[in-house]
Amino acid sequence: MFIKVLLTVIFLCVTVYIGVYSRKQARSVDGFVLGGRAVGSWLTAFAYGTSYFSAVVFVGYAGQFGWKYGLSASWIGVGNAIIGSLLAWLVLGKRTKLMTQHINSRTMPDFFGTRYNSQGLRVAASIIAFVFLIPYTAGVYKGISTLFEMGFGIPYEYCAIIMAVLTAVYVILGGYRATALNDFVQGIIMLFGIVIIIFAVLEQKGGLTEAIRQMGEIPSDANPAVNGRFADIFGPDPWNLLGVVVLTSLGTWGLPQMVGKFYSITDEAAIRRGTIISTLFALIVAGGCYFLGSFGRLFGVPPTLPNGRLDFDSIVPSMLETLPDVLIALVVLLVLSASMSTLASLVLTSSSTMTLDLIYRDKVSQVGEVEDGQIDDAVAEKIERRKVVIMRVLIVFFIVISLMIALNPPTFIAQLMGISWGALAGAFLAPFMMGLYWKGCTTASCWACFAWGVGLTVINMLAGNPISPINCGAIAMLGGFIVVAVVSWVTPKMESNYVDKIFNFS
Repeated sequence: MFIKVLLTVIFLCVTVYIGVYSRKQARSVDGFVLGGRAVGSWLTAFAYGTSYFSAVVFVGYAGQFGWKYGLSASWIGVGNAIIGSLLAWLVLGKRTKLMTQHINSRTMPDFFGTRYNSQGLRVAASIIAFVFLIPYTAGVYKGISTLFEMGFGIPYEYCAIIMAVLTAVYVILGGYRATALNDFVQGIIMLFGIVIIIFAVLEQKGGLTEAIRQMGEIPSDANPAVNGRFADIFGPDPWNLLGVVVLTSLGTWGLPQMVGKFYSITDEAAIRRGTIISTLFALIVAGGCYFLGSFGRLFGVPPTLPNGRLDFDSIVPSMLETLPDVLIALVVLLVLSASMSTLASLVLTSSSTMTLDLIYRDKVSQVGEVEDGQIDDAVAEKIERRKVVIMRVLIVFFIVISLMIALNPPTFIAQLMGISWGALAGAFLAPFMMGLYWKGCTTASCWACFAWGVGLTVINMLAGNPISPINCGAIAMLGGFIVVAVVSWVTPKMESNYVDKIFNFS
């Protein structure tokens, strides 16, 4: 127990120190939200990867989909690397950096408001982002707390509260710069940790070859007399597996906390380097997580919840609980790293969106600060500081709300993430991506896609999820492209001179 506590305390101290170290660069809005738009390739790539993969993946998704699909669940990690990282950087990285810098956009709602010339879209996007990032955050809390409970015997509630407080401290102190630096440290832990843990877990079952042989002998859930195909390359249910790949890979293209990483990177050379680094990071971490989870059936049947369903969130912890203390400590640090980086990105995105797109859409001065109707540099600096203060207050507010949900989570981690990603990416992906490249996108098409993504997710949820949240999210994302294209063709075009100015950034 001593080694677990010691390593965890050292990790948390380093995390807080980075927040203190970065506080001088977090006094302006650009510094707090975007790191001054001067974050290099390594920090940005690791920030992208660690925000992408959290306890939601390691505990929730790896356990649930590894159980359902066996070794074929590893395709999810491959999809995350190729579609969610490589293609995302190639398609969105440079274009997002250049256009958002040209139109002086700091957040995704800000992009929608300026690109489509609609303050209403800016407000609607900020509300959607704030509301639907909350269930994702709750899922992150639940995942890390499950591992802490297994590793330290600390009750779930205390774990969630401790993580919330520590994350709030370093984000409030250092903003995006502190988050990026911590992401780099945490990413290194994740890379080494997942490789070591895979070897240690498989060694318990006689090594890789023996473990695969045992997976090939596991019977089907529906018919014990039939091989369940859990060792096959495409597994027992390839079509539903494809839905998971689409949601978890393409979904990152439309998530505010992910796309925001491209706003802050330094230049095009850094984007090229970041593309390679991010892809390799995703292949090792995501591929490793799902590969590990795919052997979950070798460690017994998980307990049953009161509603009669299997507790999928307990699968990965049960695979790890017999490891030596030093490896348990490594697992806890791995998942803590992944979760705190994701949580930091979520709360920073939510607070900046609410502040810049709802509360302070324009420069606002107080009585007596303005002379001759002009806001001078000194007043502008005061306004910037006030915005940063509001963002820090909203970080606390967002964390408290998501923590309350996490202390009484309504469903599995995977379903929490599915609801969040489905609504956000279903609403934002198509109008963002097509709005970057196609001048013909109309304001009405953006409104229509917002209604489509949020409406489909909410209706499906209220109806008791007749379509699984995972597949519903995938349908919302892909259908959004059809919605934007069709509505853009049949609605009035935006004023050509305005659109030409938006695209005049090359």
